[in-house]
Amino acid sequence: MFRFLLLSLLLLSIFSSPAAAELTIKLGVVTKPGSAQNIAAEKFKDLIEARSNGEIRVRIYHSKSIGNETEILQQIQMNTVQMGIITAGPFDTFDPIVRVVNFPFLFRDHAQADAILDGPLGAEVLKSLEGVGFKGLCFSENGFRNLTNNRRPVRTPQDVEGLKIRVMASALHKAIWQQLGANPTPMPWPIYTELEQGVIDGQENPLWVMEAYKFYEIQKYMTLTRHVYSPHITVASLAWWMTLAPTTQKRIGDTILEAALFQRRDNREKNAARLALLKEKGMQVVEDPDIDAFRAKVAGLKDMEIYRDPRVKDLLERILAETR
Repeated sequence: MFRFLLLSLLLLSIFSSPAAAELTIKLGVVTKPGSAQNIAAEKFKDLIEARSNGEIRVRIYHSKSIGNETEILQQIQMNTVQMGIITAGPFDTFDPIVRVVNFPFLFRDHAQADAILDGPLGAEVLKSLEGVGFKGLCFSENGFRNLTNNRRPVRTPQDVEGLKIRVMASALHKAIWQQLGANPTPMPWPIYTELEQGVIDGQENPLWVMEAYKFYEIQKYMTLTRHVYSPHITVASLAWWMTLAPTTQKRIGDTILEAALFQRRDNREKNAARLALLKEKGMQVVEDPDIDAFRAKVAGLKDMEIYRDPRVKDLLERILAETR
């Protein structure tokens, strides 16, 4: 009788309980829904959950709900968060190799950026991250960064002098704006209030940021400097990654790459409309700054301290040889 009761309870448990997900991935992004990182994250979630029949679940933590990008990276190292889609800049405090992809005026256009980042040179950057506890998976897109400010139109490097510009927590981004004569101020995201209150004069980001965060409400001037091509890097906790079966690793890797390619296309297709909107909202846009003068002003960065690590300098020189 007891055995029959035990078997009955077991069968009831099996058939009445919902099947638990075999794997739940916590994925961190610092921006709000609809933003570039979130588009890639949401596409990944949709694809992987559908294709795994619910065996893999993704829980997206957005809008700085678990910290800024540096804090998310620290949590990924500790495997309290399994994945993140992170702007390249904050990585350089973990591994200086990432500074190569943010070198100013490195890429002429999207096609050149894709050729490098999706090829063997980009793969070296992703592989290097394993040394600091990350599994580098792929690059999605933040975009070409442009300058905004509230004080004056910027056409030449001389126009930048003295501007207090918010930058990411990145030694490279700080050095770029110091070279240009600005007063770079590292500050975590978001920064709307600081711009509105005049704590900083301006900031630099891709067009989607100006639109999504309504910077046209609080910034008068924008210059299409396109000074840095800014990728997002999708990483996983290496400690977590190594516990996964090879088939699961492949499924996750293939799916996040597909989501990243989707996000890149989506971002680029919308840029013309974004620029038109920003002008319509009243931003004064300098579309033809003296890019040669800006490039010349920062060219010496490759010989400065932040690029003196032989491994970093070697990779930068090889990328420059491909892009010049």
